[in-house]
Amino acid sequence: MRTIRITGKGTMKVRPDTTRITLTLEGLFPEYGDALRGSSESTEQMKDLLNKYEFARSDLKTLHFSVDPEYESYKERNAYKQRLTGYRYRHVMKAEFPSDNGRLGRILYALANSPLHPEFRISYTVSDPEAAKNELLAAAVRDAKNKAEVLTNAAGVALGEIFSIDYSWGEVDFEVRPVNELRMAKMECCDSYAMDIEPDDIETSDTVTVTWEVA
Repeated sequence: MRTIRITGKGTMKVRPDTTRITLTLEGLFPEYGDALRGSSESTEQMKDLLNKYEFARSDLKTLHFSVDPEYESYKERNAYKQRLTGYRYRHVMKAEFPSDNGRLGRILYALANSPLHPEFRISYTVSDPEAAKNELLAAAVRDAKNKAEVLTNAAGVALGEIFSIDYSWGEVDFEVRPVNELRMAKMECCDSYAMDIEPDDIETSDTVTVTWEVA
């Protein structure tokens, strides 16, 4: 059986419609159990804060969590040694909502002035990444078919039935990060920041390899 194997590439631009805030909470405690307890308490406080801005408590999703020992160096009898100073937890979370600069300004003001002092960054994504991914794959298959038809026509053979389709099933990144660094100052006049962010379209691509029979 003769076959032709073609890799098609799909590219597309997607308009982001969802704002993602990525939050990081950290704390250093003398004992491991204290670090776990401190993390739990700070996470609950963060949920309390976001709950005031139209988030359900379950909307805050964990991306990464760790508790690691932390050491410091010291010198003793002309030799450097290390000693345990405690355990540091690191909890990275995300919260997403339909893009709204007014709501974003209120949330960022609350975070910047929170006693939790979280690190946070803004990015934008799409509310239905699966639909966008399917559209991208369809475009890649169409591209593969167009290339196969050009080649088989030039070679004077007929394109037959599809023998196989190979796809990596890798993650497609539907996220754009227009803001590199945030410096927020407390303002006495109001309880919100005036945000005017219009993210660019998300450009992404993916490939699919299709094998046809040829006659």
